[in-house]
Amino acid sequence: MKKVIFGLSVWFVLMLVMSSVNAQNEQQPPQSQNIRQSTMYRMQRGIYQRALKYSDINTAINALYNICVMEPQNDSILFSLAYLYFENQRYFSATLTLNDVMMLNPNNVQALEMRAVSLEQVGAIDKSLEDYESLYLRTNNINFLYKTAILQYQMKRYKESKTNIDILLSKKESDEIKIYFPDENDQEQEVVLRASLHNIKGLIAKEEGNITEARKQFGIALEVQPEFYLARKNIEDLSNQ
Repeated sequence: MKKVIFGLSVWFVLMLVMSSVNAQNEQQPPQSQNIRQSTMYRMQRGIYQRALKYSDINTAINALYNICVMEPQNDSILFSLAYLYFENQRYFSATLTLNDVMMLNPNNVQALEMRAVSLEQVGAIDKSLEDYESLYLRTNNINFLYKTAILQYQMKRYKESKTNIDILLSKKESDEIKIYFPDENDQEQEVVLRASLHNIKGLIAKEEGNITEARKQFGIALEVQPEFYLARKNIEDLSNQ
């Protein structure tokens, strides 16, 4: 699933966040402005920027910690810290940091998406599902509904998963959005969303013991996209049973 900001470079996103923080100076109360004008704040910000330039992530994180102590209510700084953790696959730390970001700014959709991904990576599938459900309700972005259906399938909540899949199949975007899957050479294969959805319905039918329906759904997936490797393999596996 395409992510909101994660395709951008770490340096660009974090510098953008810091620029936004600087631009907000005049809107902050005098106490915050005084903090940002202090020698310590300027030094830590300089260390952070230089560390990013040199890809010294640990030093950048340490500088952000010092800035967070000086501005504990600044969710932009915490978001920068969470992003560093996320990009470096430190998902547990990212999750904890994003919890604080969401407490300060519950409307931060980018933070919510990053937390959903991080929670899935640490194995908290049920919590990740809650975040994806919330993301879909907030944005009406069908990528989030697709991810919701996938996680429901993984949790064996088949009825809910099928309901969401049917909603997705009713949308024209299912013929436009592309998903990536591994092919027989373990390379990425671009698959239209509709084909993927029928493949999932086939997997659910197989889990429920309905082999006829499973074969039908895998077949529809291949009608939509004949070169879809996973759907073809799933039909072959049924034939070998």
